[in-house]
Amino acid sequence: MAPASAWVRFLRSYGPTPNDLNLFDEYVTGALGRAKVQPITLASPQLDAMKKWVESGSAGSILIAGTAGDGKTYHCRGLWSAFGGTAEEWAAPTPVKQLTLPDGRTAVFVKDLSEISDERQSDQALEALEGTVLGGDDSQVMVIAANHGQILERLRDMGIRQGRVHPLRKPVQDAFLLARAAPERLAIFDLSRTARRHSLEEVLSAVAGHPEWAKCSSCKWKADDRVCPIFENKERLLGKDDDDRFARRLGDLVEVSRHNGWHLPVRDLLALASNMVLGHKDAKEGLLSCSEVARIQEGGKSERGSVYDNAFGVNLPRRRANDRQVFRALAAFGIGQETTNGSDGLLVYGADDSKLSEPFNRLVKADKVYGATASYLAAQTRYLEGDEDARLEDGAADFLARLESQRRRLFFTLPKSEPDYPFWGMTAFRFAGDYLQLTTALPEKKSIDESVRTRLAKDLNRVMTGLLIENFDKIFVASSGGFTQSKVSVLCDTEAPARRSGGVGMQVKIDKYTERPSIDLALAPGASGSVTFNLSPVRFEFLCRVADGSLPGSFSNECLEDMLAFKAKLLRKAELIRAAIKAEDDEEDAGALTLNFIEVEQSGHGFVRPVTVNRALPAHPA
Repeated sequence: MAPASAWVRFLRSYGPTPNDLNLFDEYVTGALGRAKVQPITLASPQLDAMKKWVESGSAGSILIAGTAGDGKTYHCRGLWSAFGGTAEEWAAPTPVKQLTLPDGRTAVFVKDLSEISDERQSDQALEALEGTVLGGDDSQVMVIAANHGQILERLRDMGIRQGRVHPLRKPVQDAFLLARAAPERLAIFDLSRTARRHSLEEVLSAVAGHPEWAKCSSCKWKADDRVCPIFENKERLLGKDDDDRFARRLGDLVEVSRHNGWHLPVRDLLALASNMVLGHKDAKEGLLSCSEVARIQEGGKSERGSVYDNAFGVNLPRRRANDRQVFRALAAFGIGQETTNGSDGLLVYGADDSKLSEPFNRLVKADKVYGATASYLAAQTRYLEGDEDARLEDGAADFLARLESQRRRLFFTLPKSEPDYPFWGMTAFRFAGDYLQLTTALPEKKSIDESVRTRLAKDLNRVMTGLLIENFDKIFVASSGGFTQSKVSVLCDTEAPARRSGGVGMQVKIDKYTERPSIDLALAPGASGSVTFNLSPVRFEFLCRVADGSLPGSFSNECLEDMLAFKAKLLRKAELIRAAIKAEDDEEDAGALTLNFIEVEQSGHGFVRPVTVNRALPAHPA
């Protein structure tokens, strides 16, 4: 038996298996006991904060909230253990448990509100919560773990049964959705707000750096230059030979996904890490165990367990991969299907083209395990030199599948210093790098890249007018003379500088709640004179691609509709500002109307040409 087989078997319990037993905290705890290995330990700053809150003697209760997989039960159990609760009592089937705190108060734990199916018992727990938060009950502390929707639904239904609006529902909902302060005596720990890049980095470090891997040093399946795909993948997660490039790129994908609205709980990140290390297309259930390594090595199929493919669940049946939110989120980047001409030229012709041989040897052939292996080069030769019939049949399919795998590997391994092979160009989010720079620069009050500001201004003008204009020094707010949703608008309603000056113009800033960049376009000084447009990565990609010449409707109709709605708000804001100025001046309408038409020079520069139209005069009496 391989010396680390018990550890690998335990790690496998975290992976995306068909029965998904890793969904349950109790199962993983049991698997840990059976394997007799050290647990995977993650830092729990929220748990430390909960302990400090209880130790401080603060009156009230604790609500541990989040979505499935955020670790609500884990944190609840950790708090139970910290104050003397035993594992045996926790494992008892009752969903409500009690223990006495050092200060004499009773702590009542509801480890998962969804486990309480009895309506009366549920109401008792929520009444006790209300009593400690709003009723001045200092004798006990409620500790309730619940999904966001579950606690809000229970509070609403209880209020309906009691013929009232439950007083906790609205403030709890506002704390979840608007990040507002919770009631004074209710400590809300929302675990769904903590999963981001640093969570992934911590999970990868805990899995790949686990002390149980030291047992592999005496394993015969990695001796004598044998490649164990499990150990190889673990080493690459640790940043073997790439200065943590793989982990950083994966973190970039998680951050972009988060800003696109994907929430990736710690449970999913653990499943991702387990799959990256153990994934293999020829393994049982797609996840390797130590007992299968010899068969994989003898068949010369180690490369089919590429960590770069496993990151996207390629080793899993499509349905099982799609069941996991993390794989659906990563699939949205299209890595493997998206590419650039330069990258594909390198991968397809690099072995034979003297002009490409140097980068091919350095970026592809140098990777002896997952790069230009003997089987890859043989498939490449069959594809390039085989007859037409062979190319149209299995030969093409085999090489194209390998080509997709190499694209994924290149995305994670290409250095930034390769301008001919931009790694973001191999994704559906080609401007994601610029987006991430905004998310780091703006909170620190740093200036943003001028090329980014230029693209944003140019695209705003193109969407506002429907014309391919090149202006980036000012923004035209245009209409079609009445129908604001018109995609082509040549009447300039008002203008604003592309850089904020004197309280007017465009500013790119961070939205405090969403933590996303946003465009704030002020048509007049003061908070009431501006309109804000929140930039998700999808919207940012849309803006940048249109600025580079793509037609708005060819990328995303939803993004175009969002932009037209933003335009409608700007036109309404301009109308209100004019009305306010007119009321102050108390002027009467003049006898002529000036229309400002936007015209485009051959160079693409847009300018405004005023046209005066006489208003209809009353007819003279006969």
